[in-house]
Amino acid sequence: MKYSDSIHLRAITVKRPGTWPDKFPHNIRIIRNLTEIDFSSQVTFFVGENGCGKSTLLEAIACAAGSTTVGSESVTTDKSLAAVRSLAKDFRLSWSKKTNRGFFMRSEDFFGFARKQVSIREELQENLEEVEREYINRSETARHYARSAYLGELGAMRRKYGDGRDLEAYSHGESYLTLFEARFVPGGLYLLDEPETPLSPLRQLSFLVILKRMVKQNAQFIIATHSPIIMAFPDAVTLNLDGEKIEKINYEEIEHVRITKTFLENPERYLKALFEE
Repeated sequence: MKYSDSIHLRAITVKRPGTWPDKFPHNIRIIRNLTEIDFSSQVTFFVGENGCGKSTLLEAIACAAGSTTVGSESVTTDKSLAAVRSLAKDFRLSWSKKTNRGFFMRSEDFFGFARKQVSIREELQENLEEVEREYINRSETARHYARSAYLGELGAMRRKYGDGRDLEAYSHGESYLTLFEARFVPGGLYLLDEPETPLSPLRQLSFLVILKRMVKQNAQFIIATHSPIIMAFPDAVTLNLDGEKIEKINYEEIEHVRITKTFLENPERYLKALFEE
């Protein structure tokens, strides 16, 4: 198979299939039966019900790849990833060209990062106020040098997150998209777990536009999602994790898509059947 240069991570193979311990995460059905995953598109979706192993598999890939995280913890120290790191050791990653660009982000990491930015901004503002009090009788030059480091950091935050506002000034959806764009660099591998969580349907459409723009800049995405909107991204490969083995699935066949479509076509009839005693 010929791979695009933009598909950085080409495949994952298991080093010792069939010999894993009977404990989490190795005992998840889809993980237990895993032998190889081939990535043939710049955008790959993991789909399936809660508990099927989507997030666990994505986390293990992030650990195996040594991905940068958006949160404060790294994949090598995050205690919530301890069990997954043992799984990652059994993965062999094949690259067209190894990239250290990109990041791994779970929705909870985003919320933690946003809260941290609020705390940092408040601390910088307090430091500036303290400088003003301490230097009230000093020269303007002295005050300037004392304030410059704090002003520089605040300015960097404003430039990164736009319009002089930090992440707490936005809705969750806005701040997620702002953070996503601010941290993007071309030619990276991006691992996203349920990015739809903070996004309204309208914001999910905005996310698709951003995704398209990033794909044009040689980025590769592996995304675990429940969103029929996000799953509709053109030319993506969708992998279903609900069966015994990972299999490609067409958009129209995805259970989340079928249920959503059936419901929206006639919600009254759907609910009547659902609530019948």
